[in-house]
Amino acid sequence: MMSEEAGQMLVVYDDPSDQRSLSLDDTSSTEESPDETRLSLETTNDVVPYIGQRFPTHDAAYEFYSEFAKRCGFSIRRHRTEGKDGVGKGLTRRYFVCHRAGNTPIKATNETKPQRNRKSSRCGCQAYMRISKVTELGAPEWRVTGFANHHNHELLEPNQVRFLPAYRTISDTDKSRILMFAKTGISVQQMMKLMELEKCVEPGYLPFTEKDVRNLLQSFRKLDPEDESVDLLRMCRNIKEKDPNFKFEYTLDPNNRLENIAWSYASSVQAYEIFGDAVVFDTTHRLTALDMPLGIWVGVNNYGVPCFFGCTLLREENLRSLSWALKAFLGFMDGKPPQTILTDQNMCLKEAIAMEMPATKHALCIWMIVVKFPSWFNAVLGERYNEWKAEFYRLYNLESIEDFELGWRDMVNSFGLHTNRHIANLFALRTQWALPYLKRHFFAGMTTTGHSKAINSFIQRFLSAQTRLAHFVEQVAVAVDFKDQAAEQQTMQQNLQNICLKTGAPMESHAASVLTPFAFSKLQEQLVLAAHYASFQMEDGFLIRHHTKLEGGRKVYWVPQEGIISCSCHQFEFSGILCRHALRVLSTGNCFQIPDRYLPIRWRRISTHSVKLLQNSPSDHSERIQLLQSMVSSLVAESAKSKERLDLATEQVSFLVSRIRQQPLPSQGPKDIPSIHRNL
Repeated sequence: MMSEEAGQMLVVYDDPSDQRSLSLDDTSSTEESPDETRLSLETTNDVVPYIGQRFPTHDAAYEFYSEFAKRCGFSIRRHRTEGKDGVGKGLTRRYFVCHRAGNTPIKATNETKPQRNRKSSRCGCQAYMRISKVTELGAPEWRVTGFANHHNHELLEPNQVRFLPAYRTISDTDKSRILMFAKTGISVQQMMKLMELEKCVEPGYLPFTEKDVRNLLQSFRKLDPEDESVDLLRMCRNIKEKDPNFKFEYTLDPNNRLENIAWSYASSVQAYEIFGDAVVFDTTHRLTALDMPLGIWVGVNNYGVPCFFGCTLLREENLRSLSWALKAFLGFMDGKPPQTILTDQNMCLKEAIAMEMPATKHALCIWMIVVKFPSWFNAVLGERYNEWKAEFYRLYNLESIEDFELGWRDMVNSFGLHTNRHIANLFALRTQWALPYLKRHFFAGMTTTGHSKAINSFIQRFLSAQTRLAHFVEQVAVAVDFKDQAAEQQTMQQNLQNICLKTGAPMESHAASVLTPFAFSKLQEQLVLAAHYASFQMEDGFLIRHHTKLEGGRKVYWVPQEGIISCSCHQFEFSGILCRHALRVLSTGNCFQIPDRYLPIRWRRISTHSVKLLQNSPSDHSERIQLLQSMVSSLVAESAKSKERLDLATEQVSFLVSRIRQQPLPSQGPKDIPSIHRNL
């Protein structure tokens, strides 16, 4: 028989499902005796709620019951509240129940609105605690008047209960920390690892999960798009006031709302002057704050490190918007278009580039194509998919156009892909992605898999830096600055590395003193391979063939008097690094130094300031500056090998700098350039 107190408790459960699921033992409604009660805060022995237990506030009672529930393996939630003796007397009774109490009511279906159909954890559990407000001697307190700890479900283990939503909380301090991390552009996984280290907890034991962090960041993006746009423009103007070299352009629609915006930083414009010959324009991402397409211009510097050139946000990814973005970008860069530009397979973008950059070679990023292969060909080819992919890469890396087209035809026949629309589309666009068709154009090595991964990782840093749209421009600047500092550190580490000469040839040591370690490693590979090739002088040049081959080979044309050399493989035109065939001819012709024109400025050990001086200098002064730069690079490389060498170099260079500063400066003119370079 249910007691009167239990019956009263059922009254507060207005939901019929709760009435069916909740039944209380008679013992749970025992009336408490004031003489036998005590405040739970007076002793630490009160680990289990009991009838008559006293609390100063209902929040204190909730916290106590919550801690008890956590130890047992469940969580609680606030349920019904009621006032005693009618309305107006205030809150006099509260109920806390197990998180699995009650049953899930059936929701009305709406065919026009998609249903989430999330599974409910409620199973009619009867565990609860009831507290009532008692006022004695003018001091109100709360007493436990009902308690049951009977569960109709399994309780969780201690290492599982922490994943319940009630125990996953992010403190205000942690929220501030997470938002600060977000501004730097690091990923959520990296945030979690950093906070685990800071709090000295084992991996996975923070009081919140990755999903909680992502939800927190997402909550900061759910703002009014119009207000966000206004704040974004205000942020750009503020940055412009602080840095006059910051550049941005935007357009408004007829309703005076932000339509498109593009921006670039002073360091990006400076980097583009030197390394803007080959550019990647990635438009495959979206900024979730406003669900706008995001375009990012990036390149690669002389140390092989990705560098940022600019960003754009577009309302629509159509021909008009993309043309505007390209115009804005060229405006930032003083109208200088890149020699080559790599993009995804976007027909509107292809047309926009043809309109705005007619002299630029447009190619497709191979990694943006390859990433689609599983969805295109996995089901079609089945077990032969990996075999086909290996054949595709072989064809992609061929040097001859004729060999590529013959091989493609054989591949289609071998795998039965005559009617496959993706294969037909790839072949139709082959001049924009296959290396045999791109070899005559400079791409700074950005078509390789290694560079593609580095650039993609570089772009992901900006996508991680999303909290609010209004702060996105500033956050990208932080991410760019962070990347620039990392690049400087990588540059320093490369310069301090001992360079290992593998051939002993004078050309190798000369190149090592001029090129960056990144570029030299590429050239050194070709120098080593050059020794495996035979050279045959012909009437119109040289035929270079591998020593194991009896046919074929590459034609090399060399004019020693003018220092001009070219190869039919076009590797220098493609990467800026001389090929093994040309190096073999130079070696045969007793050439002990690589001609300066084949040691491009963009691959040399010089800063952006030095490159600008070289580009603006007359030829005679340029040669002298290049020679001095080579000598300085050799000095640094040799001095770094030991402490004694470094001390000697520091002493001698200090003396030399003092003597140079004593020399009088000539009047302004072309001959001032070397002195300017010295001051730098």
